[in-house]
Amino acid sequence: MRWYVAQTQPGREQRALLNLARQNFTAYLPRWRKRRSHARKVDTVLAPLFPRYIFVALDLDNMSWRSVNGTFGVSHLITYGERPTPVPEGVIEEIQSREGPDGAVRPMLSPLRRGDPLRILDGAFADCLSRFESIAEHERVTVLLELLGRPVRVTLPTHAVSPA
Repeated sequence: MRWYVAQTQPGREQRALLNLARQNFTAYLPRWRKRRSHARKVDTVLAPLFPRYIFVALDLDNMSWRSVNGTFGVSHLITYGERPTPVPEGVIEEIQSREGPDGAVRPMLSPLRRGDPLRILDGAFADCLSRFESIAEHERVTVLLELLGRPVRVTLPTHAVSPA
């Protein structure tokens, strides 16, 4: 058995997961805790770690894997040529090892530590030095920038900073 990737219909990851289980396929949908704000209310929900994708364990030689493509909620298996492309060994196991009791995958620890110096490369604060604060959502980083003698939190794209 190897893990393969199936693309789902938009917003149908949970439906695909349920329907694959009904067909006795082993499927995995990694999820993470996402902050969501709506109508002046902020809450945390479990959201797919990889929106529109789920993982399916298959034995291509002994299973009728083509039926995955006809499953409600699934668009298709990701293939190279006519056969599904396997996920590299150990990737799914690594993701599962970081899953907490609530089913949420904990983010990987950043190689940066709070307080590490960063240089801002782009934008209004280009060439300024700052201190690493935390990783934010959607490939963004929060830094502390010294402005007018006091630290100010600024959130920037990760590509706009580099270690100083």
